[in-house]
Amino acid sequence: MSASTREIVGMTLGRTARMWRNKLDERLSPLGLTQARWLVLMHLSRMGGEAPQKELAASVGVEGPTLVRVLDGLERLGLVQRLGVEGDRRARRVCLTARADGVISDIMRIGANLRAEALLGITDAEIESFYRVLETIMANLAAAPSK
Repeated sequence: MSASTREIVGMTLGRTARMWRNKLDERLSPLGLTQARWLVLMHLSRMGGEAPQKELAASVGVEGPTLVRVLDGLERLGLVQRLGVEGDRRARRVCLTARADGVISDIMRIGANLRAEALLGITDAEIESFYRVLETIMANLAAAPSK
């Protein structure tokens, strides 16, 4: 591998991630979903369909006020509801609605189609190797000092 290839790995990873998100956003926009919205729906689905709002924010990786704005939009679409938590007037529990089930199925189908297009011409062995490399990069970055 040339030094120049090593130098552009980070930029290429960033560009690839942006292209993936942009394509997915394009395909999900007819459902009224932005990246922020579909990401919250998918996290909530993986959390069993309901979660304390604070835990959901941590899972998605956003601050509370940011999540509130996203949840407002999802609530207007009838995809989530926020319920109080007995014994804690400030806490909220976020739940998927029945309507969200179909939308999540659409997200998964659209995501699977895009993934198939993106991985076209790449063997399973290459994908496995690539995944291991990504895992190593993420572990290295997690272990790297902040400053």
